[in-house]
Amino acid sequence: MMLAPFNRANAGKALLIGAALLALSDAGPAWAGRKPPVGFGATLPQQPAPRPADGAIFNASAGYAGLVEGRRAHAVGDPLTIVLVEQMTTSKSASSKTDRSGSANIVPPSAGPLSFLDPNALKASAGSSFNGKGDAAQTNSLGGSLSVTIAEVRPNGTALVRGEKRLLLSQGQEWVQFSGIVRLGDIDQNNSLVSTQVADARIEYAGNGAIQRASREGWLSKFFNILSPF
Repeated sequence: MMLAPFNRANAGKALLIGAALLALSDAGPAWAGRKPPVGFGATLPQQPAPRPADGAIFNASAGYAGLVEGRRAHAVGDPLTIVLVEQMTTSKSASSKTDRSGSANIVPPSAGPLSFLDPNALKASAGSSFNGKGDAAQTNSLGGSLSVTIAEVRPNGTALVRGEKRLLLSQGQEWVQFSGIVRLGDIDQNNSLVSTQVADARIEYAGNGAIQRASREGWLSKFFNILSPF
């Protein structure tokens, strides 16, 4: 098997092939457009099992709601509103400083075969210092409301809720997806609940389109950033 000699032409071809492979692997999703994750669709109510006729007038399965419970969501498929009040602020600061120095001095004898040495030439000193500092801060805020449905009711009085909202705009698509565990007793009379009362909450706000693609780094810039040692 004969190997082609390595020259500038071959190096240029290798560079273009590497850039093309990176484009196909990294920038491929940007061409196709990001899609919302599945699994956040509305949950339909469960069909009650047929109840044998017993001659009674009262039937609890026919849309019955207790006087204290009212019309609050409590069964699989019931909708409720999640009020998004997420706000988080984080900050971090780190600093370090080191300093080290040393010296050596050798005095030659005044007589003998080494008396010709210069004392100033036998002096040595060394020193090193380092000073580093880093700061990081991040602030996130999300507000609004989102309607979800109850997907599962658990024996301990909690329920799994999930839902999504999609918006098709002129420059792309945006969506909000939500899931988490709520306590049925925290649902108010308006069938709403703040997001801070949801356990294991998963909130995703994302989108695709021309604006999102413009805010991302191009595949050629990513390729040269990988090769750059700085």
